[in-house]
Amino acid sequence: MSFLGSNIKALRKKSGLTQTQLAEELNVQRTMISAYEDGRSEPRLSTLLILTTIFDVSMDELTRWDIASKGRQFLQREKLKILTVTLDQDEQERISMVGKKASAGYLNGYADPEYMENLPNFRLPNLDGNQTYRAFEISGDSMLPMMPGTVVVGAYLESPMEIKNGKTYVLVTKNDGIVYKRVFNYIEERGKLFAVSDNQTYKPYDIAIQDVMEIWEAKAFISTHFPDPSPSAPVSLEEIGKMILEIKSDIRKISKH
Repeated sequence: MSFLGSNIKALRKKSGLTQTQLAEELNVQRTMISAYEDGRSEPRLSTLLILTTIFDVSMDELTRWDIASKGRQFLQREKLKILTVTLDQDEQERISMVGKKASAGYLNGYADPEYMENLPNFRLPNLDGNQTYRAFEISGDSMLPMMPGTVVVGAYLESPMEIKNGKTYVLVTKNDGIVYKRVFNYIEERGKLFAVSDNQTYKPYDIAIQDVMEIWEAKAFISTHFPDPSPSAPVSLEEIGKMILEIKSDIRKISKH
């Protein structure tokens, strides 16, 4: 059974396109879009290929998956994941630390209890005890002023739909490894996350949700670098002179008492 007509309609509306606008993209009459959506006509193969590009969808999903009723296919593929965690002698969860050198191995070993047991672990006070945490050492300068070597402690998210636009997350990905970014959620519209660096010399980029293996919402960080004082205008000699006079005046008042 083909869901092509209803899928075109659902994806068009989700993308915020009118029938006229989609017709212009496909170089067809508006009445053809209406015919496609009503099932009175089917697009040519060349038109279908353009539609897959416009809606960022596979041919199989466009024609065979009931997007109108079930939503995008990748959302249905989410599986409940069982995390491997480290416990102390009181059976309290500890925070496993994924250092810079261990990050490459983590992509293959994050589900391996033996691998996780060999990672350094620790506890932090004042964290919600109902969540699972993991610590990641960040590298590079893409998130300045947070310095390379900073350890970001993240709380595990069970679903990417929990991502809040503009907040920072550690993403464990198939293609880019472990990245720490400010993230924007475009899963429902495009099946992707938009990753933005705080250092504006780095360009934003998108990540297909299928490539994301784990998501950790940043909750705390540990750093040996203390922040510089906020920049301010230099104090002039005249202002220094005034401050000295004020101090001398205060001293005289104290002496009189």
